[in-house]
Amino acid sequence: MKAEIKAVIDAMSKRFTSHPWHGIEIGEKQPAIVNAYIEIIPADSIKYEIHKPSGYLMVDRPQKLSNHMPCLYGFVPQTYCDKEVAAFSNEKTGRTDITGDGDPLDICVLSERVFHQGNIICDAKVIGGFRMIDGGEADDKIIAVLKGDQAYGGIEDISEMPKMVIDRVRHFFLTYKDLDGGAKNVEITHVYGKEEAFEVIKRSHNDYTNKYGNADENLAVALEKLLG
Repeated sequence: MKAEIKAVIDAMSKRFTSHPWHGIEIGEKQPAIVNAYIEIIPADSIKYEIHKPSGYLMVDRPQKLSNHMPCLYGFVPQTYCDKEVAAFSNEKTGRTDITGDGDPLDICVLSERVFHQGNIICDAKVIGGFRMIDGGEADDKIIAVLKGDQAYGGIEDISEMPKMVIDRVRHFFLTYKDLDGGAKNVEITHVYGKEEAFEVIKRSHNDYTNKYGNADENLAVALEKLLG
């Protein structure tokens, strides 16, 4: 990358807010520790999600049931669930018809602390995940703990987490579409440990790179064309 182009990119990064999906790094220590962009906190009675074109947090819908999200919930930046993620789901379930859902990889971050807002980034230590299939699409939920959390920060694998904590999160995802009639299309085929979660993260990052490339490199190419 030319020095002039790099200088322009550095200047832009200091002036403009990064897109949460494309502009924030997945994390230097991924897949063990990743950046998690949090869309929803347990206190929210509204389901928020990222507006993909703009990067703003938008209202998806009011939560229809009385149970709220039991954890911090969001996605891992620079991930995308497509061919590699779908292939892994097919391999692990013995199926051949699962496709990627075309979204960033979802992540649930467990913490004993109370959060008062979403639209934040946190360091998340990956401990496992759910192999969730929603309407025939791979919709994995990575399970992580907040790095440094005093209650859960020392947990290394989902097998060490109290069963009731994991069951509560699992129950939420199996029931949150009940009033829409969509629950029958949702299944969690496996609760897996951190090694499988690492593989899902790696594959989702590969899917992202294959789909979108590297944001800085793409910007450098566009600027070079513009500046001649």
